Amino acid sequence: MSETLQAIVEQNPDIDMNSLWMQAITQKNLQTFSNPEDPVNHPAHYTKHASGIECIQITEHMSFCLGNAIKYIWRADLKNDALEDLKKAMWYLEREIALRESRR
Repeated sequence: MSETLQAIVEQNPDIDMNSLWMQAITQKNLQTFSNPEDPVNHPAHYTKHASGIECIQITEHMSFCLGNAIKYIWRADLKNDALEDLKKAMWYLEREIALRESRR
């Protein structure tokens, strides 16, 4: 947790962390919470999306397959092979659909 985020949490012990993250997303102010040049935790292609947020902030609230499908769609035009990423997204979507159909 960044020092800024830690300070906010310490000053507001009853704060809802989901609300805090959604506020950061809405304000497109991730620079406050992370170092955008960190190649391990925040590689450049993770923050190239026009929204300025990282995909994981959305996908961590989804199932594994659905989150991965969104991830590959999200980054399709940000990495080398968009078609490959879109095919991977379809693979995860098809798997998610199969899992949900098996639960009916």
